[in-house]
Amino acid sequence: MYLCLMNAMTKILLYMLTLCSCVGCVASGGVDNTAFSLESYLPKHASGFAVYADDEGNKLLRVTRPWQGENVEEQTLAIFATEESAEGYRGQHIVGRAERIVCMSTSHVAMLAELGMSSAVAGVSGKQYVMNEEVRVDDKVFDVGYDNNLDFEAMLLNDVDLVVMYGIQAENRAVVTKLRDMNIPYIYFGDYCEQSPLGKAEWIVAMAEVVGSRSEAEALFAGIEERYNAVRESVVHDAVRPKVMFNLPYQDVWYMPSNSSYMVRLVEDAGGDYIYDNESNSSVGISLEEAVELVSKTDIWLNPGQCTSLDELRATAPIFATMEVVVRGDVYNNNRRRGEGGGSDFWESAIVRPDVVLSDLVEIMQRGDDMYYHQRLK
Repeated sequence: MYLCLMNAMTKILLYMLTLCSCVGCVASGGVDNTAFSLESYLPKHASGFAVYADDEGNKLLRVTRPWQGENVEEQTLAIFATEESAEGYRGQHIVGRAERIVCMSTSHVAMLAELGMSSAVAGVSGKQYVMNEEVRVDDKVFDVGYDNNLDFEAMLLNDVDLVVMYGIQAENRAVVTKLRDMNIPYIYFGDYCEQSPLGKAEWIVAMAEVVGSRSEAEALFAGIEERYNAVRESVVHDAVRPKVMFNLPYQDVWYMPSNSSYMVRLVEDAGGDYIYDNESNSSVGISLEEAVELVSKTDIWLNPGQCTSLDELRATAPIFATMEVVVRGDVYNNNRRRGEGGGSDFWESAIVRPDVVLSDLVEIMQRGDDMYYHQRLK
């Protein structure tokens, strides 16, 4: 009886300890998030994050849109100057700066690279897809895996300071619970949710905050913004703009982006005119018949799936082989810079180089061939 009672008490104690570790994401004790009431950085273009400070200069990174969809939960990461100032804080936090980071998206790698801090990348998800050569060939950078199949042991062995997460529609409960149990801080970044090209790039400031280089990031972003605006203002908007079509069908559905989406905004800033009217906040599916009608009126066709040549396009979608836009060869894709492992630099460094992307699109609107991320299909 005594042994049974002791076993029961032991199980209850272990359960309570586990429960305590699981609720560690909630700020409690001597410090909580209400202490961070001073505005430290409010973005000009990004809508998904902001930085606040307390009276002692400690920072709080608030991510208000960490993923798409309606089930959005604000994420926070406190950045304390000392261990003493962090005492009593139970939320996600780091002390000093993060020097060893796991990047769950290649865009996070690009942010660190732009800051000159590629060496801070300790691990990545899908290392073979990374275009940054310094990271890809470094044997010390480990591949952390995907989704729920993450290499948590490697994180512990490599003394990871922070995991920068990537969420699609909700928090990955299994992963974050494990990270809390191991006392590895994490924060979700929602840069991909931004519709503004400059808004995506401005997330470099959020990354810089956690690695202690905010002032450098602000200067970098100011340069990106200046160059982007200079390219946009140089565009001569003709009375008749070229009509632009996007994409290829996916599982028999052709998805058309929103009028306010990232690529549509870039096309409009480059002097083009999106051929479809989608006033919703997300992509919508159209029928093949409607797509055929749109392509028949298109002047420029952008980003047709994975196609790298007109022959591939004709083989993938034979119905469009004789369309005027294909016959003229006014078809362009964003896959000029690809890695041997299948990665695309457009989904990596282009996030923090919208000025270069815009220059590409201006060249496309003028039917040119001098592009960095894009290529004209031959």
